[in-house]
Amino acid sequence: MVLAGSIPPMGPGRAFVIGTGLIGGSVGLSLRKQGWVVHGVDANESVAANALSIGALDAIGPPPDADLTIVATPASVVADNAIEALASTSGPVTDVGSVKGALTRAVDNPRFVGGHPMAGSEQEGLVGARDDLFVGATWVLTPDERTDDDAFALVRTVVSSFGAEVVTLDPDRHDHLVAMVSHVPHLTAATLMRLADARSEEHRAVLRLAAGGFRDMTRVASGHPGIWPDICAANAPAITQGLDELIEALTEMRQIVADNDDERLLGVLTSARAARVNLPTTAPIDVELSIVRVPVFDRPGELARITRMATDIDINIYDLEIAHSAEGRQGVLVLVVEARWSERLMGALMAHDYRPTARALDR
Repeated sequence: MVLAGSIPPMGPGRAFVIGTGLIGGSVGLSLRKQGWVVHGVDANESVAANALSIGALDAIGPPPDADLTIVATPASVVADNAIEALASTSGPVTDVGSVKGALTRAVDNPRFVGGHPMAGSEQEGLVGARDDLFVGATWVLTPDERTDDDAFALVRTVVSSFGAEVVTLDPDRHDHLVAMVSHVPHLTAATLMRLADARSEEHRAVLRLAAGGFRDMTRVASGHPGIWPDICAANAPAITQGLDELIEALTEMRQIVADNDDERLLGVLTSARAARVNLPTTAPIDVELSIVRVPVFDRPGELARITRMATDIDINIYDLEIAHSAEGRQGVLVLVVEARWSERLMGALMAHDYRPTARALDR
């Protein structure tokens, strides 16, 4: 769809990738697959050279003025890299880090759109980079009330072109949710693995028995440890809260087992099984779609506000367009959603004083 506004509409342009490891390299490959010309840099010059050799980059070094910049560096330097990129370019800047609240406040620029692809690889670094790494993955974007709508729309369009499903969250809410579904599970897996390894020193058969569920549960512990000190420092409040909740839940489970309470145990396990079975998967291929048109004031934060609202009521936005008015300060936001949920979305919008309309999408 064509986007309009302060950041001009464009097809594939010139992108700048800062950091060319696993995620940065995969972003470069994905951008080039979509027709972008990709420049890149890495703190390790040999890594950037390798990125060039595998086709993740067209050139090493910053372009004259990037249409889009993606920061894929360690959490401790993302803010500095983003601020520098915003000062030297006129296009949107996004990142791929897993902590967003403090970063968004530190960068404080309407052209910055926080991002977090929930994707990875068993292989470390650039060797694991693929142009399909993000296909079917969830990619979280975290605009706030300061975010320029057109910057957000462009980043969202690019991310969607990688085959990712975009979810929009408030930055601080993202950090609390990701602590529970990513950070705490990783630390838990590492702790379980450490316990099993300690037992193996006494009983060598322990690790031979570590198959099936144990391997599945501790798989993430094989990830690169070097990124975790920065993540834990940046998201310490949410992670410690999540660990406290886990400890409380495990304490409850311990009491259930100690009491030999079969009824409570079956209840907990049945609820957990149902929740696991109902985890969302990728979006269905053949669905009826509707177009929801929302008149909005042409002011910062409208797109972020509405897309976060859709996330809150569990509605996936398949595509969007911003139609700015040639006169005045009003425009229209056009959202493509699954037809059966269009009334739910319209109800939520009307509850917030928007006046949406909807129609079936002709395909």
